[in-house]
Amino acid sequence: MANSTSADLKLTIQATGENSGTWGQITNTNLTILEQAIAGFETVGITTGATLAFTNGAISNGKNQVLKLIGTIGGAVNVVVPDTLTKLYVIDNATSGAHAVTVKTSSGTGVTWAAADKGTKMVYSDGTNVVDTAFTELSSDYTPQLSADLDTNGNNIIIDTAHGVLDENSNEQIIFTTTGSAVNHFGVTNAGTGNTPSLAAVGGDTNIDFNITPKGIGRATFNGQGKIQSVAEKVTTAAIAATGTVAYDVLTQAVLNYTTNAAANWTLNVRGDGSNSLDSIMDTGESITIAHVVAQGGTAYYNSAFQIDGSSVTPEYQGGAAPTEGNASSLDVYSYTIIKTGSAAFTVLASQTQFA
Repeated sequence: MANSTSADLKLTIQATGENSGTWGQITNTNLTILEQAIAGFETVGITTGATLAFTNGAISNGKNQVLKLIGTIGGAVNVVVPDTLTKLYVIDNATSGAHAVTVKTSSGTGVTWAAADKGTKMVYSDGTNVVDTAFTELSSDYTPQLSADLDTNGNNIIIDTAHGVLDENSNEQIIFTTTGSAVNHFGVTNAGTGNTPSLAAVGGDTNIDFNITPKGIGRATFNGQGKIQSVAEKVTTAAIAATGTVAYDVLTQAVLNYTTNAAANWTLNVRGDGSNSLDSIMDTGESITIAHVVAQGGTAYYNSAFQIDGSSVTPEYQGGAAPTEGNASSLDVYSYTIIKTGSAAFTVLASQTQFA
């Protein structure tokens, strides 16, 4: 019986009793072809295209597992594999020139690298056509797409600092900043019908704050109704005597506490801060409430004038009359609810309360 050839790799299948004295060489060639198919690598010049060789019983470039396509191409080119053969390839398109490269069978269809695509694809010849296995080299495919849900199978997704999630237009949606040796983080829990999903601070510490930080003088907005267990307001305490014009910066504190006895009647000027007006940080129809705590000695003084952004405003005082004096040897607490009624227009509801 004469030798025959395998269907796909074209190995020499030796018949019993054939090739006396040369069977070892034929066997070694077969083993080399198998090595090509499993781990072989070869560069193939395709300046004007190429047909991969599949010579019976011989080492051939088309039998390699990995092919690197090189050369400067002046137009679209084809790399052809024979019909009827089934084989898996990893192909790196390393050509120069902005033209398409297609790997296909002699009479069937194939897989095309677009003109700007110089990446790597895993393709499969099924004997009729060359098809894309959809396995891509992520380092060269910057927009890989999933064809189904991504299941991490009990593992994590690792994201580098200053990177995160983009939308379909490649705009940033969530960007992460890492902290070395972090032990605290966010926990997100979904919920069934009638229950509430949650976003919580969790981690190794027993007590963990939860920070929401707007940019610049931006504000955090919570739409809908709110329910808060407790609120801690920022207090600025200073060993300062009330006198002259006192600047009250609402972006700095909710309570301004002066611990040195007042030295004279004073004007309170309420503003955003030294760079931002109160008018610029409030919308019409909004209100804020602030407090000014003033220590009084044996001779007491009072808030004799009120301004917003440097312009005089006359408050409406609780009880119907503005104070005309302070309370000696006490703490006077002035409370102001400021309602914005229009552009640079405000209504102020005020009170003076003695604590002693």
